Amino acid sequence: MAVALSPASFIGKPIQFGTDGWRGMMAADFTFERVVQVAQVAAQVLKQRYGEMTGSNTVIVGHDRRFLSPEFARAAAEAIAQVGFEVMLSETYAPTPAFSWAAKTENALGAIVITASHNPAIYSGLKIKGAFGGSVPPEITKEVEAQLNTTIPAAETPGTLSTFDPWPSYCQGLRAKVNVEPIRAAIASGKLTVFADVMHGAAATGLERLLEMPIDELNGNADPLFGGGSPEPLPKYLVKTMETIRAYQPSVTDGLTVGLVFDGDSDRIAAIDGQGHFLSSQILIPILIDHLATRQGLKGEVIKTISGSNLIPAIAAMHNLPLHETAIGYKYIADRMQAQQALIGGEESGGVGYGHHIPERDALMSALYVLEAVVMSGLDLSDYYSQLQAATGYQSEYDRIDLPLASMDVRARLLNELQTNLPQTIAGKAVKDCLTIDGYKFTLEDDSWLLVRFSGTEPVLRLYSEASSLAEVHRHLTWAKEWAEAIN
Repeated sequence: MAVALSPASFIGKPIQFGTDGWRGMMAADFTFERVVQVAQVAAQVLKQRYGEMTGSNTVIVGHDRRFLSPEFARAAAEAIAQVGFEVMLSETYAPTPAFSWAAKTENALGAIVITASHNPAIYSGLKIKGAFGGSVPPEITKEVEAQLNTTIPAAETPGTLSTFDPWPSYCQGLRAKVNVEPIRAAIASGKLTVFADVMHGAAATGLERLLEMPIDELNGNADPLFGGGSPEPLPKYLVKTMETIRAYQPSVTDGLTVGLVFDGDSDRIAAIDGQGHFLSSQILIPILIDHLATRQGLKGEVIKTISGSNLIPAIAAMHNLPLHETAIGYKYIADRMQAQQALIGGEESGGVGYGHHIPERDALMSALYVLEAVVMSGLDLSDYYSQLQAATGYQSEYDRIDLPLASMDVRARLLNELQTNLPQTIAGKAVKDCLTIDGYKFTLEDDSWLLVRFSGTEPVLRLYSEASSLAEVHRHLTWAKEWAEAIN
């Protein structure tokens, strides 16, 4: 006999989807009861959106390596099956892009992924992926939020639940797009040494699976506390890794060393050069554009978010590639990729994806292309970047800070100030232009820029800047911090 499932009585913060998913503190906001409710509603909304297109009734459910992630995933899978769907539950952790890949290749309605990405250990989360193999657009997550208090009856005939291993198909798909043999040969000969800091996350074993040979994997063990930090590819969490690479001496005289860093669910990447210097995606994206256009002969639009480096349009112009700029959030890049032939789309926080792959940021895909670029160019990553700066005549530095605010009321006051009294000068420089598609991006008289934007779900002000020197960048960020504190 079918039993109706009552809506959960939520006692934590309201469930809200941010730039890519819903995240909450475990046991307070993120509970089994809430996961079951969100999963069932999400499956229904996916059916409404992609059912006719796919003719499918299948939902993929996957998870990362966080504490209780397998248990949350199984609870979600069983709940989705209970309301009549065919569910494919991953039997192991895997990168989030692997589940997006599975959604597309299995002709599923989409995927539900239990992951809090790069957030601290006390958080878990849930991402919704569409049948096309990428993050669903905002209207779908808004629809999920709107339906959370509806009662979903159990199906007269429950669906089925089966398990699968997402790794083999995913790895095969990536290897089909990259020539791994020169990379393997360079590693085997000692001409290339690869360090991969997987930050205790879902990229663990990934590069070794793809290359089918051992590399130097760091922090590959499962650790629910992530070594006391967060699984986010930022320098403050990578001190030991940078020291390890800095101290390494290649066995071959002209050997190259590359460090690759993956976030908790392996959809964001950073790198470390042979001298142990951190390289964000602001550096990697220009390298990847040049490599794909020059050595792979690929074409298509370059898509960047407004916080992306100005070197990106310079490299695009150098290769006669069209450029499109979006708001921050990879879902906006994914939307554009589905509407336009794209070469690459990337964001400054480390998410990079490719038009000839799924419309999803994919750190392992990027890692293979980075290694291919190093092997084929014979250059250390920083040397490659310096050559691109010289070729375009554009040299810059970049940094960002997140400024906690006292409350959402303070956030509202700052936003009102920007809306009613826009700054005309910043750090002594005249404002030349202000772009407002996501926050407020001020282009200054010397073509440097400052971006001021707010978190959508918490009282945090995000400040970004690019200028000709790091001293100038920090001048802009200090000005913005003092401006906010004066109004605060």
